[in-house]
Amino acid sequence: MERSDAHRLEFTEAELHAARAFNAKLARMPRFRIRNRFTPLLYQSLLRLSQVGVDRRTRRRGVTVERRRVGWNGQEVAVRILRPRGPVRGVVLDVHGGGWAIGNAAMDDDLNLGLIAACGVTVVSVDYRLVGARSTLQAAMDDCFAAAAWLLRGEHDLRGLPVVLVGESAGGHLGAATLLRVKAELGGLERFAGALLYYGVYDLAGTPSVRAAGRDTLVLDGRGMLGAMRLLTPDMDDAARRQAPLSPLFGDLAGMPPALMAVGELDPLLDDTVAMAERWGATAAVELHRVPEAPHGFIRFPTPLAEKMLARSRAWVRERLAAY
Repeated sequence: MERSDAHRLEFTEAELHAARAFNAKLARMPRFRIRNRFTPLLYQSLLRLSQVGVDRRTRRRGVTVERRRVGWNGQEVAVRILRPRGPVRGVVLDVHGGGWAIGNAAMDDDLNLGLIAACGVTVVSVDYRLVGARSTLQAAMDDCFAAAAWLLRGEHDLRGLPVVLVGESAGGHLGAATLLRVKAELGGLERFAGALLYYGVYDLAGTPSVRAAGRDTLVLDGRGMLGAMRLLTPDMDDAARRQAPLSPLFGDLAGMPPALMAVGELDPLLDDTVAMAERWGATAAVELHRVPEAPHGFIRFPTPLAEKMLARSRAWVRERLAAY
């Protein structure tokens, strides 16, 4: 794997101590779990309640907010476009997380505003259909592909700009799957300057660290992860789940753009990221960060680990746009 230690993140004992203290608080909190069709509805309602006034807050930071439907070959999807004032150096195609069953594009505003301020990009965030009683994982994958195809081939003011794909957790899975489909169906990935992937799911049959996750797992319901992932594809066996692009880890990764991948050492998805970095790095540059004392979702927590990781991610995006 093509890797460099030039940007390896170093953490002081004080920073690690702060992370452990925050993890102690997480250990007392409920884990994210989806075991029936009603739980996602509750989570989604609470999320939307917390987002009252989000557009106004985002605009106060000098960024315009646009919601629109875009599409490709008859497939339409909602996107949230955040535009900075001044010149734009590139586009971030953002795919949010949330276990495929909850979340929306607005939940990434804070992270995306950080990228806009540091990198001078416009962000197109995909509001894909969530998996549930009315929709499937394939529908979510189709939506992400439609947004990417529109961005690459559509007639709009962003046409021709370099693109960096950003995906977190389930968004990492959907982002990697989207790149595989773009390569296969649109003829290549030349417009992609890079892929920034945080603790994604790349094997829907479960890597060893997912299968070994237990009751002490932070943030996620470790014991229920494998069962929850199987609910995404209830009519498949593990062999079928491991077909690409459904499980991007097993796809043809030749021609992928350079990538930065990050995962916490306490995350059950550790093996997913490490294995994907190994395979991806056979054909493209990969910068892999295994962050100590970090659980799933750590970039969203108020810790020095998150600050350092996000600072490096933004610097990496600037480097990729400059090198494009």
